[in-house]
Amino acid sequence: MSVETPIADWARHARTRSMRDDVLLATPIVIVVAALGWRLANPATGVVLALLGAIATVLIARNRARRYDRRWLIAAIDAARSDAEDSSDLLFADPATLTPLQRLQRARVEARLAAEPVPELYHARSHRTTVALWLVAAASLAAIALRPDQAGSGGLLSPAHEGVARPGIPTLTAQRLTVVPPAYTGLPSRALGTLDARVPAGSRLEWTLAFTPDPAAAAIAVLDASRTALARSGATWTATRTADRSLLYRVVAASGQPAPPLHRIDVVVDQPPRIRLVSPSATLIQMSPGQRSWSLSFEATDDYGVQAVASLRLVVAQGEGENVRFSERAMAVRGTGNSRRRIFATTIALAGTGFTEPGDLVAQLTVADARTPAPHRVIGPGVILRRPPSSGAESGLEAMTRRTMPAYFSSQRQVIIDAEALLAERPRPAPDRFLARSISIADDQRLLRMRYGQFMGEEVGGGATNAMPTSDVEEGTAPPADERAGEPPTAPPQFGQESAIVETYGHTHDESEAATLLDPGTRATLRQALDNMRQSETAFRLGDPRRALPFAYKALRFIKQVQQATRIFLARTGSQLPPVDLARRLTGDRSDMAARTLGATVANPVDATPSAIWAALETRSDAAGLDALARWLRANEARVPDPLALSAAIDTVRRDPTCAACRAKLRGTLWSALPRPTPGLTRRPAGDAVGRRYLDALP
Repeated sequence: MSVETPIADWARHARTRSMRDDVLLATPIVIVVAALGWRLANPATGVVLALLGAIATVLIARNRARRYDRRWLIAAIDAARSDAEDSSDLLFADPATLTPLQRLQRARVEARLAAEPVPELYHARSHRTTVALWLVAAASLAAIALRPDQAGSGGLLSPAHEGVARPGIPTLTAQRLTVVPPAYTGLPSRALGTLDARVPAGSRLEWTLAFTPDPAAAAIAVLDASRTALARSGATWTATRTADRSLLYRVVAASGQPAPPLHRIDVVVDQPPRIRLVSPSATLIQMSPGQRSWSLSFEATDDYGVQAVASLRLVVAQGEGENVRFSERAMAVRGTGNSRRRIFATTIALAGTGFTEPGDLVAQLTVADARTPAPHRVIGPGVILRRPPSSGAESGLEAMTRRTMPAYFSSQRQVIIDAEALLAERPRPAPDRFLARSISIADDQRLLRMRYGQFMGEEVGGGATNAMPTSDVEEGTAPPADERAGEPPTAPPQFGQESAIVETYGHTHDESEAATLLDPGTRATLRQALDNMRQSETAFRLGDPRRALPFAYKALRFIKQVQQATRIFLARTGSQLPPVDLARRLTGDRSDMAARTLGATVANPVDATPSAIWAALETRSDAAGLDALARWLRANEARVPDPLALSAAIDTVRRDPTCAACRAKLRGTLWSALPRPTPGLTRRPAGDAVGRRYLDALP
């Protein structure tokens, strides 16, 4: 007996029968699945499911048949033939590797197997399971075939009322609109018996329609000229579209009614979350002595849901003037409550934030809703915890002092930042624009220099400017009368009067009262800062910010040294009102007073298109006017309370220009969109004859 005979015949026979049994068992399942796809979706879906099921059945059957190999055959022969003496594995061994005793045993086994036929080695499966499965599949196919025209969860189709049915003309007889909202909304799918709906943005709309008789083709025609074709699925027609904006549409069938009614889909846009501060009750809180923690609570609400984790941004601002330091960190806060209304509460340990000096701790909560793929992120109101500076008991001279860090001391750093930003700007600005920006920085530097100069007793006005000596007018020319209105007359200066000479030809650099504000060392340092500011300003006005930066940095360094003088003395000054000109008082002389008449303002131009069309619709309607109104509506949808209603009215008049009721409805809808007229002045009543005679007699 040859060794290949059992392998070629017995094992191949077992594999063939195994594959046949598996195919018979899986075929009814594949048929039922394909029939469901054919019935619920469309024939193409059924064919695809059938092909996929057949391929899967063959692959699984082949994989299961591989177990009938040489190892299985040896075990099956030993189990079926006791005279093989569990030595059938010798039949598959290489004779050259066997011992004489093994070769003798192999010969005996071959002789015994050749003398008597080997019984069936493959144990066939019970046919009861296969027959039962085929019976269940037959019943399922009958139920699918007899199933009424409906979708899985949509229910029966509702009757449609779109005009009187006429023989031979396709008419919509049954309808269903299934709305599948986005998953993030948490709203269930719903089946509507009408074709009008109000849906969330991003919802999937599924139309299932039935016509009598069946048309050659059908579509969902949107009023903006876009179309979605309806696909035939058995006795019904289906279409799917995503609702991303509100629309008007009609169901159009080939060779059907000429003007089916319009249907409306209103899309509700997802709104961003809203954040409300629950605790504390105020946005500015003064830190109490010994306070070590700060409790915050926010409420976030959204129409569909807020994410469970929010971000709390903490900004610490400590120090004063140029020494203000900022640090920022973020921490996650988990909310409690339902998804549409969450409470985000946390307690902040002040020691962990580094908030140890006088300053502010600002907290802001950022939440996001569940919208996908682009959630709305909203930053809530800022809450400030303020640590006031320590203030001891002060009296007498100490009560007249103040810190030497006014609010405008921080502007020198801004001058440097603006200059560096101008130099780093790429591409480089045009020369005239570059010079203009450099001069703007010079103006800021000049303003800052004048403010610091007040502590040195310098004048408030004056300084370098970019004015060129191109005017032919003499410097002493008096200003116009309207600019001098209300000013007291100035006495002519007297010869030898010191104050008049200084006022005419110079200015005072050392005001006695202002000069006592700083100690000599601080005054010298501030003088160096002012000199560097002046050099920086000059370079900026020449359009050379690179040369101005070293002087600006030196001025900043000297300002920081000035801040080391912790206290300065301020002069006690009262209000200085201009003196009253007694010569003109109560005389009624108004010759030098400036005119106070306000110039006339030009109102915004009003588009006359809707008003003109509204007036024309009273008697007639033309296609050109309706086209112009449609264009105006597309450009001004935000100004119209209900743009879809106006579009529907335009379409109705366009299809039936002779309909007076349609024109009246369009005029009524358009009336709410007309711009309001500008209110005018009401003329005073002229009065009776006695009043008119009295007015005429007035001089």
